[in-house]
Amino acid sequence: MDPIRSLIRFCMAAAVLLAGSVAAQPVADRLNTPALLSSRADQALLLDIAASGNQLVAVGDQGIVMRSIDQGRSWQQQQTPFSVMLTSVFFADAEHGWLTGHDGLLAATADGGVSWRTMLDGNQINQLRLQTLQQKMTEIQTRFDAEPDNDLLAEHLDTVSWLVADATAAVDDGAGVPLLDIWFADSQHGFALGGYGLLLKTEDGGDSWVYWGDRLENLDNFHLNAMAADHQGHLYIVGEAGLLFRSEDDGDSWSRIDTPYDGSFFGMTEFNKQLYLMGLRGHLYRSDNGLEWLPVETGFDATLLSAVVGADKLVLLGQGGMILQSPDGQHFSQLPSGARHSLSAGLALNGAYILVGEGGLQTLEMSHE
Repeated sequence: MDPIRSLIRFCMAAAVLLAGSVAAQPVADRLNTPALLSSRADQALLLDIAASGNQLVAVGDQGIVMRSIDQGRSWQQQQTPFSVMLTSVFFADAEHGWLTGHDGLLAATADGGVSWRTMLDGNQINQLRLQTLQQKMTEIQTRFDAEPDNDLLAEHLDTVSWLVADATAAVDDGAGVPLLDIWFADSQHGFALGGYGLLLKTEDGGDSWVYWGDRLENLDNFHLNAMAADHQGHLYIVGEAGLLFRSEDDGDSWSRIDTPYDGSFFGMTEFNKQLYLMGLRGHLYRSDNGLEWLPVETGFDATLLSAVVGADKLVLLGQGGMILQSPDGQHFSQLPSGARHSLSAGLALNGAYILVGEGGLQTLEMSHE
């Protein structure tokens, strides 16, 4: 298997197979079959990690959730009621967190990651999307009936009709839509996003969700890979085909930002009030306003998947064990990772980087160069 396919934050249809032997089961079984407990779970493929108060939580293959209560010195696998590939995890405070996964899984915890309950799955998401688009089409049809010579409305109606047909097909296909990232502003307001242009919004901590993907200029339904916020409160979504969206009103509306690269972006971060976009084949871009982007040459071409921001350094993680460190966000040096396992996410903690990826959990002492 190509290493990057197990880590990149978009999922074509074949990527459903990432869940290994569990993927051979029907979708309903993966969503409802508890993860197997294993003494080697800390060495399994893990895709994301988040801090929860004094706790750390990492998630990954076959429904694995790992939790540490001693700042990463030891880890325990938590029992989960699902066994799909888990793709992201986010905590709003020490107790309340959420995770996403394949087959449209969205789950929540209210006890710091000890226990998890499913809030949404791919079948429900498909229905949400279809209902939202059908309602939108009805509204446009009513307006068009009153203004049959309005070419703009006619074009809009054609577009939404196509989206409804696509959503109908997704309902027939089942729960295979992957969620790839989740982000919350606080314990109530958040977004989940993923494959095929999927974007969901909640205003009640995840108890209910609305489909929000029709608010993006993304008629091709390109995959949405990650969400981030800057120090000014602007929200960003990055995706394949050079996609970058920005919101200045807490996610109610989104504008598409032109980028100098038409390949996939997998992450965004902020360092010293500069924004960084990272993606395929080592492409890295920097911006001081989120609107104009300049290339940053790192000297390496390994795909960049995510970043860790420390007190005085920016660290980029990527394919083949790539770890790049910079004190200023412009000049990078490579840190030894000790292996060629691709790295997908990490945290800076107590003079070390706690990283996750193909080889599971890894601790790397910070360089003081």
